[in-house]
Amino acid sequence: MELKEALTKLAALQAKMSAYYHAMSLIHYDGATTAPKGTAQNRAQTLGILSEETYKLSTGEETVALLEYLDTHKDELDEKSARMVFLMLKSIREMQKIPMDEYIAYQQLLVEADDVWHTAKETSDFALFCPLLEKIFEFQKKMAAYCAPEMHPYNYCLNTYEDGLTMEKCDEFFAALRSRLVPLIKKIGEREQLSNACVKGDFDEREQEQFALELMKTMGIDLDHCGLGTTEHPFTTSLGSHHDVRITTNYSRDDLSSSMFSVIHEGGHALYDMGSADDLAYTVLDGGVSMGIHESQSRFYENLLGRSRAFVEHIFPKMCECFPEQMKGYTAEDVYRAINLVTPSLIRTEADEVTYCLHVMVRYELEKRVISGELAVKDLPSEWNRLYYEYLGVEVPNDREGVLQDSHWSGGGIGYFPSYALGSAYGAQLLRKMKETIDVDACLREGNFAPINEWNREHIWKFGALYKPADLLEMALGEKFDPFVYTDYLEKKYGELYEL
Repeated sequence: MELKEALTKLAALQAKMSAYYHAMSLIHYDGATTAPKGTAQNRAQTLGILSEETYKLSTGEETVALLEYLDTHKDELDEKSARMVFLMLKSIREMQKIPMDEYIAYQQLLVEADDVWHTAKETSDFALFCPLLEKIFEFQKKMAAYCAPEMHPYNYCLNTYEDGLTMEKCDEFFAALRSRLVPLIKKIGEREQLSNACVKGDFDEREQEQFALELMKTMGIDLDHCGLGTTEHPFTTSLGSHHDVRITTNYSRDDLSSSMFSVIHEGGHALYDMGSADDLAYTVLDGGVSMGIHESQSRFYENLLGRSRAFVEHIFPKMCECFPEQMKGYTAEDVYRAINLVTPSLIRTEADEVTYCLHVMVRYELEKRVISGELAVKDLPSEWNRLYYEYLGVEVPNDREGVLQDSHWSGGGIGYFPSYALGSAYGAQLLRKMKETIDVDACLREGNFAPINEWNREHIWKFGALYKPADLLEMALGEKFDPFVYTDYLEKKYGELYEL
């Protein structure tokens, strides 16, 4: 086989795998949005068959021979082709270590778990979900033992979402945040609280949807290639390539800010996925490189931009247009202060910037202990409630607002949560770097996201998964990651807001 022929086969293989993932992603998206409640078994049946086909395609002799041939000629490959071969071989070698029947069974388990989690959350019944969650945690431990027996199983989980991340690095990172955030929260708690009355009330869901679409347009999201749906727990998914991205939200009639910031958050994910270079489409390099970098984009748009005074000044007239009665008598400054209210709360996705990372720390501690065998899955609700009181000083009234609030565990996302805190900190340092060449506040006041999006495209988005996350971040920043840039940002912003 000649190298040129091998590269042609590599492109065809990736296109075929992308088509399978497109179909599987559509089925998952349908299940989370519009599928009737009684159809989970049907989806599990189809996904079981598709999972078997992707497993065979990924680990088949022809595929392995092709990639190993290309690997022996890696010095002759361009940077992108070499990275594709590396990532695909890494994935295949892991996949080969997992028995096919167990892999298929796990995909079917996740479909059932997602369906049961929705019901369990609706009824606030952790006991209903517990047996499935036990199986998910057990499979994660088994997969770690198959694929990386030399690693602590939770390090394997963390590394799945952020290449190179370990418990040691997480502990150091969270300790750095805690050293600055806990005193800041205490100081804020001693001041008079801000009012969030202007975003509370009765907001029609159809009017919220129109406002959501306006937010997406303002952010520069191409609505011809990005759809908006509704689900219990908002998420973003790419269907086959960056040319077809879906975001979801959940409308709360009594709180405009809930959907507003989920749309901006998921919109950040969508912009990242859609910003991959066109020549990466239908390859393993298409889309984000890690969940930490992905969350740096979603949290960047949601908080660093979306909760800024400059952005609120721009979007306030549109809020008044969409919700004239609710906004009557309020100003842009009232909205700015309302959406930056700092108060310990129950729900992670609705938490303020300052207390948010404490929500992540709770999940990190619990996952680490379950994977290590120190905590039984059945005891998660009581430990969740205890840590929420210890970390945030809030009492959890039920499982729906407690241990069942997130969808991640039902989808097998063990080790995902630290990405949110890392992403928040990455984003603050990226904003500082961006401001060296762009007047970000002026852009936001004008509703002109083009220069901001172009900077992110040139420094982050267009590379897809070409580089390791730590290398990509350092390339964009021109310096090492420093978590204290994030705490400096929080202290400055909220020091001014609360007159500390």
